[in-house]
Amino acid sequence: MASPTQALNQIKLAMASTNDLFNAEVFRKRNFAALEQIYTRDARILPPGAPMVSGRPGIKEFWSNLIHAVNAKTAVLTSIDVIPVGDGVVEIGRATLGIEPEGQGPAEMEVKYLVYWRQEDGLWKWHIDIWNQNS
Repeated sequence: MASPTQALNQIKLAMASTNDLFNAEVFRKRNFAALEQIYTRDARILPPGAPMVSGRPGIKEFWSNLIHAVNAKTAVLTSIDVIPVGDGVVEIGRATLGIEPEGQGPAEMEVKYLVYWRQEDGLWKWHIDIWNQNS
């Protein structure tokens, strides 16, 4: 049986894999079907300055619209802290988004985020996702 520290380290590795998938598939390849492996079925996102979005279909539409609108290229996610809570874990992190809006040069957007993760279908997935941009 794994110790609590070993178990948390295994969860962190699974989380890093999911976060990398978000960058590689959703941002780089614009493969929005990959969001099935990233978000739980009944996930919710709380984007800044916008209404809450519930469920994968709405989340896919949100990310597709945002990525196309700012011509997003990359999303590098970095965990700052991972805290076990109830049947999941809370991740506090920061992200650097590479964007190239129409008629503008490449730019980076820095954001901070909090994700509540749950295990679903044997994978650790984002269940509640909230973020906001640094000034």
